[in-house]
Amino acid sequence: MSLGELKKRAMRIHDLYDELNRRERGRGWMRDEYMLGFMGDVGDLAKLVMAEEGAREVPGGRAALEHELADCLWSVLILAHHYDVDLEEAFHRTMTELDDAISARLAEHGDA
Repeated sequence: MSLGELKKRAMRIHDLYDELNRRERGRGWMRDEYMLGFMGDVGDLAKLVMAEEGAREVPGGRAALEHELADCLWSVLILAHHYDVDLEEAFHRTMTELDDAISARLAEHGDA
């Protein structure tokens, strides 16, 4: 599935949540609330990674880890949408910058 297809799927869920929140709470989430939700998901993900590494007990196992990673990806896609970020272009640009910077630092250390 391409990034564009992931974004379309994420927006479908976003729109469903928006409608549900309007019906149940009289309003949709604001941009900062999506960020706060993402922070909660990242916290849950941290606990599940610790469980995967044997550092703690968390119910749900591998399926819960997969679910939380997908939740985090959804949040990133939605935040990019709300802040009008072309995530694909930003990702490629950032990876190029990192590649250049890391490669330059490695070159300073010479061949291993």
